[in-house]
Amino acid sequence: MLEKLMIQNVALIGRAEIEFGRGLNILSGETGSGKSVILDSINFVLGAKADRTMIRHGESECSVTALFRPAPGDPVFADMEELGLPADEEIVLTRKYRADGRGDIRVNGSPVSASMLRRITARLVDVHGQSEHFYLLSEANQLALLDRAAGAPLAEKKEELSALLAANREIRAKLRALGGDDASRGRRLDILRYQMDEIDRAQLSEGEEEQLAAKKLFYANAEKIVRALSEAAQLMNGEGTAQDSLNGARRALSEIDRLDAEYASLSGRLEDLTAEAEDIGATLASLAENVVFDEAEAEEVENRLDLIRSLKKKYGDSVRDVLSYRERAGEEYELLTHSDEEVAALTAGSEKNTEKIYRICTAMTALRKAAAEKLCGGVVEELRTLNIKTAQFCAQFRPYTREDAAHAGGNGLDEMSFLFSANAGEPLKPLGKVISGGEMSRLMLAIKARMSDVNRISTYIFDEIDAGIGGATAKTVAEKFADISKNKQIIAVSHLAQIAAMADDNFLISKRETSDGKTVTEILALDDGGKDAEIVRLLGGVEGSGAALSLAHELEAECAAYKSRRA
Repeated sequence: MLEKLMIQNVALIGRAEIEFGRGLNILSGETGSGKSVILDSINFVLGAKADRTMIRHGESECSVTALFRPAPGDPVFADMEELGLPADEEIVLTRKYRADGRGDIRVNGSPVSASMLRRITARLVDVHGQSEHFYLLSEANQLALLDRAAGAPLAEKKEELSALLAANREIRAKLRALGGDDASRGRRLDILRYQMDEIDRAQLSEGEEEQLAAKKLFYANAEKIVRALSEAAQLMNGEGTAQDSLNGARRALSEIDRLDAEYASLSGRLEDLTAEAEDIGATLASLAENVVFDEAEAEEVENRLDLIRSLKKKYGDSVRDVLSYRERAGEEYELLTHSDEEVAALTAGSEKNTEKIYRICTAMTALRKAAAEKLCGGVVEELRTLNIKTAQFCAQFRPYTREDAAHAGGNGLDEMSFLFSANAGEPLKPLGKVISGGEMSRLMLAIKARMSDVNRISTYIFDEIDAGIGGATAKTVAEKFADISKNKQIIAVSHLAQIAAMADDNFLISKRETSDGKTVTEILALDDGGKDAEIVRLLGGVEGSGAALSLAHELEAECAAYKSRRA
């Protein structure tokens, strides 16, 4: 149960501390007094999304601390141990939120993430607000509710189903690697054969592309090459050119090379240079003579490079990549060609699993239908006590066949919806089409009452579930609260005197203006006199009226008598 709630700097609350009791705790007060701030604070510390508007004006941060004392053996302790958190008799949740958007969450002093917090608080509190009306209108959420009612047997079937679905996913992955079914594998073989033939016909070799690129460069510059070689050969070999000048210089020095060692050295160097010049000249002449522009070969080089570019575009960034792809394609082709036996075994395994999946799905449907019959029957009984005497409520399941098993998901094959009728002679219809706000409030209360034995959560929180009701219905809702609160803690916001009179603990939420001109929300735990005064206010009586006070006492006495009879 939630024993204590400490709020600091949330909206109009500067600082507040509330100690809740074990049974029925009712929060009441004028409209706009700040009752919703209390529930917002609870939702915040339970893990709801936060924003800066929560922080009291002029403050830099807000914080909420909640102290829970679960029953020994509560599943929440196992979750905490799994998360590596200290699991004491008390669980203290503290959450802070700062104006810069940063926050801090701690469980028993240890820092945790928001998802870890929500995992823990999901075991502690069931919050019902107006938004949950819309939650139950979703068929997916209706199925989730029914699954909770079905309990452990269905959860075990879901685990079996999950294992089979995982096995089939693995089989499908292996089949995809083997080309899939016969038709898909045949198509894949054709593609691979075409690709291998295309690469083989090209007869590629590493380094070929570079050689072809060099040839292309030559043919693109052939005219320039011929002109340059011819001009250079003429300058080296003709009369009065480089070779004649070198020979003349060598002859001149030969006349004095015996007179001095340095002259002899220069003469030798000139002789070597003349020989090199003659060789260069001869080479230039030969190259100029032998340059041939073969137009057919140039075209062939271009076509070959186009082919290589085309293959690279399909199979890799280089010739080596293309050849590597050819090797892999050959290996895959070989595998697919000889995979019939393995494919057959995998297909048989998938069929066997799918048959098991179908059987588990039908077993899950049976469990759900049994749970639905029990839950819906119980809800109808609760609704009759809540003044919907002719209520009808049931779960409608859509049929499925063995062929649908291939499309089963984690929830099996069931698609269902709750149907409701509040009036005799009216047909059952989906909730969203027939139910009013007041009827939805009572339906949700009836469901909570029936689920309280299934759900091990010890604290229920209701935000104005009594909206849209009054009179005799208000009395029955109060009695239903009393019934549930025998074994569960209830914290509820209410505007009804009948519900406030049934409370074990009452809290008055009010606003006042401080001496410095600020507005603050205050929470006051009411004693017997305070409870009397609040019930008088809720009844619309005049403060100090003896008749109104007498009516309040009469209402409280009736509530006390009811609780005494149901003890």
